[in-house]
Amino acid sequence: MSLKIIITGASSGIGWALAEEYSKKYPDCKIGLISRNKKKLNSLHKLIHCHSLPMVADVSKLKAIQKAAKLFNTKFGMPDIVIANAGISSGTLAEERCDHEIIQDIFNTNFHGVINTFQPFIKSFIRNKKGHFVAIASVAGIRGLPGAGGYSSSKAALINYMESIRIELRKKNIDVTTISPGYIKSSMTDVNNYPMPFILDTNVAAKKIIKFIDQKKRHVIFPWQMSIIGNILNILPNFIWDFLAKSAPHKKRIKF
Repeated sequence: MSLKIIITGASSGIGWALAEEYSKKYPDCKIGLISRNKKKLNSLHKLIHCHSLPMVADVSKLKAIQKAAKLFNTKFGMPDIVIANAGISSGTLAEERCDHEIIQDIFNTNFHGVINTFQPFIKSFIRNKKGHFVAIASVAGIRGLPGAGGYSSSKAALINYMESIRIELRKKNIDVTTISPGYIKSSMTDVNNYPMPFILDTNVAAKKIIKFIDQKKRHVIFPWQMSIIGNILNILPNFIWDFLAKSAPHKKRIKF
């Protein structure tokens, strides 16, 4: 039986690369491609060689995701893997009043969008006693980064949410994987005007992510250099982190 996968944020970056790499590794797989960009989704649909279904939907809108899930189930059946990859990023500052709305937008996609993506499949996974939920978080979710309060906190909330449902769903034979990458070449990182250590090519990152999913890892920080740094940051006393982070470069502020 061929592998059935749903990928959100499939029109660019990691989502696009995941679809490409899955179609190469599992040529008989069936992939549901979800994004807001119809033109790019159709381009990806024509590019990959496996069966795919492009579906235009905004992950921040539960009804839109429910509609896409129903369409996928009708055409291909219940997915084996649901990958919540869609995400947005922007620098935010506590002093900027207009950034309040930007932070809401970031959470609506990066956090609530993941919950919306999983929701249509949870009961079916439980009933069938199988299924795999995957979320793309970030190493930025480990500690709060100055100038990136919205992005860092959305990913921190996501990491904790995924840990909660991993424990909750494990006894029901459902796998839950959190992927926390460092810097990956994409439209998100293209706007950064500061050094990005250990940055990975998108397709290289996608191959690694697929490997982690196949291995049913629980929480992975990669590349390995970032994993070491992330684990150190996780236990670093606050006064040391405050000293180290105070001069960190700020993420560029973008108005959506």
